Amino acid sequence: MAARRVAVIVSSDSGYRGEREDLSGPEIRRIAEENGYQVVSSVILPDDREKLEEEMRRIADGNLADLILTTGGTGFSPRDWTPEATLAVSERIVPGIPEAMRAYSMQFTRRSMLSRSAAGIRGRTLIVNLPGSPKAVRECLEYIIGSLDHGLDILTGEASDCAGGQG
Repeated sequence: MAARRVAVIVSSDSGYRGEREDLSGPEIRRIAEENGYQVVSSVILPDDREKLEEEMRRIADGNLADLILTTGGTGFSPRDWTPEATLAVSERIVPGIPEAMRAYSMQFTRRSMLSRSAAGIRGRTLIVNLPGSPKAVRECLEYIIGSLDHGLDILTGEASDCAGGQG
């Protein structure tokens, strides 16, 4: 089996303008590569719903990645639109992934309940919103990445059923 392909989308006005170094995108790359994923694209976009939707559609519709991982734009700021962009382009939602991340993160900070992360499927691509901080990215992604493999096996047709649900 070839390495699973992942695209990284960072949502950050200041990162896009070059005013702040992005640390979350590289953390996603590190964890993904350590888990056998091939990072096929990584982009920093402004906190702009239409641009986020356009990039997610481009990747999913072009079958460029099996998994899109976003970081940033999941809070309460008036410019935080990543979950809405994700849900707008998704054909099916996957509420269990962000629910699991929030539940796991509650042991570190009660503020995790304020995360508006979403997850969904477009075509044969899974889209998952991660938090914006490198620490939260590390906690959440390391927690879910092992389980994502099975879902991606089903989504991409490499496995045919979910029976026996280990792990």
